[in-house]
Amino acid sequence: MHIVVVGLNYRTAPVEVRERFTFAEQELPEALKQLQQTKSIMECVIVATCNRTELYAVVDRPQLCGHYIRNFMEQWFGLPREQFTSHLYMYEDDGAIKHLFRVASGLDSMVIGETQILGQVRSAFLLAQEHKATGTVFNMLFKQAVTLAKRAHTETSIGESAVSVSYAAVELGKRIFGHFAGKTVMILGAGKMSELTAKHLHANGVKQIIVVNRTFERAVQLAEKFGGVPCAMEDTVRRLHETDILISSTGSDGYVLNREQVAGAMKKRKSKPLFMIDIAVPRDLDPRIATIENVFLYDIDDLEGIVESNMELRRQEAAKIESFIAIELDVFQHWYRTLGVVPLIRALQDKAAAIHEDTMESLTNKLPDLDERELKVIRKLTKSIVNQMMQDPIVRIKEMAGEKHGDEAMDLFVKLFALEESVAHEDDRSKSAAVKREFQTSAAENSSKVAKGKQALQMPGIAAAVTP
Repeated sequence: MHIVVVGLNYRTAPVEVRERFTFAEQELPEALKQLQQTKSIMECVIVATCNRTELYAVVDRPQLCGHYIRNFMEQWFGLPREQFTSHLYMYEDDGAIKHLFRVASGLDSMVIGETQILGQVRSAFLLAQEHKATGTVFNMLFKQAVTLAKRAHTETSIGESAVSVSYAAVELGKRIFGHFAGKTVMILGAGKMSELTAKHLHANGVKQIIVVNRTFERAVQLAEKFGGVPCAMEDTVRRLHETDILISSTGSDGYVLNREQVAGAMKKRKSKPLFMIDIAVPRDLDPRIATIENVFLYDIDDLEGIVESNMELRRQEAAKIESFIAIELDVFQHWYRTLGVVPLIRALQDKAAAIHEDTMESLTNKLPDLDERELKVIRKLTKSIVNQMMQDPIVRIKEMAGEKHGDEAMDLFVKLFALEESVAHEDDRSKSAAVKREFQTSAAENSSKVAKGKQALQMPGIAAAVTP
């Protein structure tokens, strides 16, 4: 068995390509069903977000299965592979496992350390599990990935530092005031940056928001989203003394506020501090405002310095998480290698049990006068001898299977105990299960074709055509 992932993300495909490979939520169960029925795929999970579409699978032949998965994508999305193959990446085994761990931990995200992807990976796994698309391997792997990601965010500070200009503005405000409870915020401008800033402020407890814009209707629209108050541009100075925090992001060619206007407003504030952030380019706020007592003025360069500093902190924390991933990869590899030893142990136990039963049968034939109690004692003691003889070999093969040359150790174990026939029988049973699944898939497809044929015959035009 092998683990593969085939996908595309924000690094390999532009948004106009990614948007063509999205799964509607209601379509995912059927997509999982069809993907699992794809030849050579035994388990599967689909992780689909706005920034990535990834198909994880447990397969028997990785390279050939990559071809089958691309076929699935071609048919499901109705696009010839020539249009998307160049945007795809494929990782196998350790590469696929490490990639999943990095994705779940937020290390492969557009914003390093974001936590939303963890919930998305968990939901994708639970959906696949609910629809019986996962088995022993993915039930272990995805649970391990989710646990690792939780640990990464709990034991490091990767998600604590602001890494966007709008969020950095909010974080800077918290440094000045400690909290936003009871504070009034004025936002100059109603564009995308202003809306994002208002969203962060509202999420951090700001209740009083004044939205100022040259187009009053736009100010009304943005204010309504956050329970704020719209304000015409000409009323900005009049309401400035009410403001504790001002964030400006307009498209004005000149200064929206000058030193004299802010100095006048500060007289009414009775020395209460005013925190001002100018994230516009060109600047909205006269730089001389910074000379006014109790006014704290920052521009976009100040914020970008904070963002870059925080990104560096996140990169340092990411290095810690990479070390977590290396350890977890070893843990999974050890577990995965020991999976192959289970049928060997079962074969040895079955062989020992058969020998024990033959011996007991021979004993009862040769000593027919033994009563039930005596037979019971003999059976118990002889079974104990068999179990004790098997105990050390079983413990050792478990240990050796998890080591670097585990396959060689398992082959030697089979030869030493002459288990070739039993193990071959086990393999045949696995192959029979695979053939059975393929037969069921073909039968389901044929049944579907027959049903469609019957449905077509019931249509008036066709019914008339076939009526004698």
